[in-house]
Amino acid sequence: MNIKNLIRQTRHGSKAKIWIMTLGAMICLAIIVTINTMSSYTSTDKYCMSCHVHPWAEETWKLSSHHNNRTGVTVHCVECHLPPKGEGFLFAKAKHGAIDAYGFLLKDSAKINWEAKKLLENAKSFTYEASCTKCHQNLFPVTLSVNGSNAHLAYVNTKEEPKPNCINCHLNVGHFDKNAKHEHDINFGVNAAASKELFTEATKVEKFENFTEKIPGTTVAFEMVAIPEGTFKMGSPDDEPLRKPDEGPVRKVKISKFWMGKIEVSWNEYLAFFQATGSQGRTEGQVIKNKNVDAITGPTPPWGAPDQGWGKGSRPAITMSWRAANTYCQWLTKVTGKKYRLPTEAEWEYACRGNTTTPYFFDGDPKKFTSKGILKKIFGPDTTNISSRIVYTENSLSRTKDPAFVKENPFGLKNMAGNVAEFCSDYYSPDTYNKRKRELVNPIGPMSGEEHVIRGGSFKSDAKDVRSAARDYTKTKAWLVTDPQMPKSNWWYSDCIDNGFRVVCEADSIQ
Repeated sequence: MNIKNLIRQTRHGSKAKIWIMTLGAMICLAIIVTINTMSSYTSTDKYCMSCHVHPWAEETWKLSSHHNNRTGVTVHCVECHLPPKGEGFLFAKAKHGAIDAYGFLLKDSAKINWEAKKLLENAKSFTYEASCTKCHQNLFPVTLSVNGSNAHLAYVNTKEEPKPNCINCHLNVGHFDKNAKHEHDINFGVNAAASKELFTEATKVEKFENFTEKIPGTTVAFEMVAIPEGTFKMGSPDDEPLRKPDEGPVRKVKISKFWMGKIEVSWNEYLAFFQATGSQGRTEGQVIKNKNVDAITGPTPPWGAPDQGWGKGSRPAITMSWRAANTYCQWLTKVTGKKYRLPTEAEWEYACRGNTTTPYFFDGDPKKFTSKGILKKIFGPDTTNISSRIVYTENSLSRTKDPAFVKENPFGLKNMAGNVAEFCSDYYSPDTYNKRKRELVNPIGPMSGEEHVIRGGSFKSDAKDVRSAARDYTKTKAWLVTDPQMPKSNWWYSDCIDNGFRVVCEADSIQ
């Protein structure tokens, strides 16, 4: 090969490389432009709404302060529901896009539990705090209220868990909810006027049988069920599906007879207490003046809407603290002359089981009922038997239900499992059952502790957590994260919307 041919081939090779590099650059540029164009297009509000077909999303966004405000500034969907660019924007966009496409193509939007999507714990998974702080960089503007300053100080200074999140307080700034309040509700319970004759005295009880209690000075009455004495096995055996370690070992317990409320304490009942003992406008730490020495001091006005806008009446009262529930029992004792209190954990489980020994007070396998697992997400759990007896995540639409929604248990009680979790009088300890393995009579739990037992699960609970033996406990610090008051409320939880209670009346106090 002569030198001329070699030079000619080298020139042709160089030109080919240049053309290949140029073509590659053009292809890369086209891909980048296409991706950017697609990213921009799929980030528009119009595109978001084409997939999120539920009209609630668009309607409430347009009514919110992120759209309907005096400045005319519009905060777009992706500015809240995706992280800022450079902080995982494309990855989050691909992840949420895949989930949305799956739901749009393969799910019936009419069957989606939209109420559950609005709950705080769910909203945190598709709202990004970094996006909040990118826009809201000044957390202490001159127009901020004292309570707002306290809340933002807690947000900045809290290092340990549970740490407050922006949407703990500002959940509804992006999607307006007329029932949501983040302020002192000083008018709560004021307008509950009597529409019929007031009871002049409590019900007189002469023998151990079901009776209807009347609250003197009100129009409110509620049913009490006679629970006979008996012995049962408390806790869950090692082979019970989906059990937790703190439910055992199983121990034999003897329970004396008592009365228990047929349903959870309703708003009608709790508001009678609130109106009789509360003081509108009183703040935490204030002492009520001009009260009799033996008077019972009731709750301060709540922060926000305790009923969540779902309605009051016979629905279970919620969001009160353990202290408030316990004080209610003291007040009820005083006005009726009977000894009312919260149930012990042993009394609660005995009443819930109704002489049954299975995971529920009816036939059913927790493994079939649970919603957990990939296959259950696709095909859905078995709801046979359970849906007519328990208000839980699969049938609640993420809110409380009226007692008429479910059937009674063998003792004639309603909603012992589900609807709202219920306070017990016992302090919680994970190893309570290990400490006393012999037969017990009317156990009352540990003599001291920081948190109290709650039982029964709620409308948020999976089927595994509404079993008769399932245990849980109060989480006072976590349930007061959003409360901006200093000191925080002793009476109302700001971050727990699925706890309530029912009352027990001691048989010995009457006979």
